[in-house]
Formats: sequence, structure tokens, C-alpha cells
Amino acid sequence: MHIVIMGCGRVGSSLARQLARAGHSVAVIDRDPAAFRRLGADFHGQQVTGVGFDRDTLLASRIREAHCFAAVSSGDNSNIIAARVAREQFGVATVVARIYDPKRAQVYERLGIPTVATVPWTTDRLLRSLIPEGLISEWRDPSGTVSIANLPYHRDWIGRPLRELEEGIGVHVAFVVRFGNGLLPTSETVVQDGDLVYASVLAASIVEVTERSAVSPLDGV
Repeated sequence: MHIVIMGCGRVGSSLARQLARAGHSVAVIDRDPAAFRRLGADFHGQQVTGVGFDRDTLLASRIREAHCFAAVSSGDNSNIIAARVAREQFGVATVVARIYDPKRAQVYERLGIPTVATVPWTTDRLLRSLIPEGLISEWRDPSGTVSIANLPYHRDWIGRPLRELEEGIGVHVAFVVRFGNGLLPTSETVVQDGDLVYASVLAASIVEVTERSAVSPLDGV
């Protein structure tokens, strides 16, 4: 595939190198020629100096041949403008933009532009390091608002109805993996020893849910 990347910072250069190593054709756009040094001497893709939403710059990057476009510069506005130009003017099938402001990300999602909300994503990864046994996001919606997470519930929930766990911890269980098989819970489902419980959680509530899930339901009796 031919992939165009706008922004040759740490994320853009790393993405470009990995895609090139995987055998893809890659063009990288940045307004600062010095930024291309991050690509290294072994990078043989295109290096296009210019503004990522400028038509001539995009044409120079072979945008008409692109299967994918990633806008990962340091500016939210530049990223979303470039993403919309790639999608709406050049018809690139797969377009994604990195957005620092999660509230903006939600707005751009409604415009049909998938986004990576940097702050929630980074927060989640830090939680993985700080609380390795805690709540781990397995999936996050593109706006970074909602996660599907493996819930590390207290062992005293075993034998109790799953609906009580939902009410006690304040989550909605999406599915359960039991003996290696996935199942959709019903009002009659009871937590069994070894169950992997995957719940939908608001990203802003991950810390609170992690704390509540570590508490025995017997503490409230």
C-alpha cells in the first residue's frame, strides 16, 4: 500500500519507519526539513517539505495513489484540516488524525474522521504501568471516551449474580469469557471462578472503577 503521513515528529517518524520496514510505500510530509532526520539513513520513502493540507504538497506525496493517510503533527487544527482534505478532496479510503483534546475528538468523530485522542490513550498506558494488576483497556472507542476493559473483580463476587457486580462497581458488562468461550450475560448469569469479565467503562472513571472493583461486596454488608 501507499501511505501518506503528515508530521515527522516522534510518532510520525516511528510510524513511517515501521510501515516502510513492513514493505509499504511511504511518503512523509513536514514543514521543517530538519524533522526528516528522525527517519534515519535507512529510510527510502518520500520526504516532502510543505504544509500537510496544501494541495500541491499532497499531490507531491502521491496522495491520489494513497490507500491511507495519517495526520500526526503536533497541532489539532492542522491534523483535522489535513484529514478532511485527504478524505473529502482526494477520496482516501482510510484516514486517521491524532487529536490532543478529547472533546474535539468527539466532534471530529461525528464528521466521519477516526481520531486518536492522545491524552486518554497515554493515561491508559500509564495506568498499565502504575497498576499492572488493575483495570486494563482492551478496546477504546476512537474518541477515547469509552473503554472495554478486563475487570479485576474481588474474589468475593464469585457466586453472586453478575447484575449485582454491575450495580456495585458501576459498570456495564459487555461479555464474559468462561472456560475459553465468550458469552453474553443475562439477568441470570452468576460470576464463576475463573470468569474473565469485560465491562464498558468511561475513560474518565477508570481510576474510580479500579478502586471499587478491588473492594469485597461483603464490606457493604
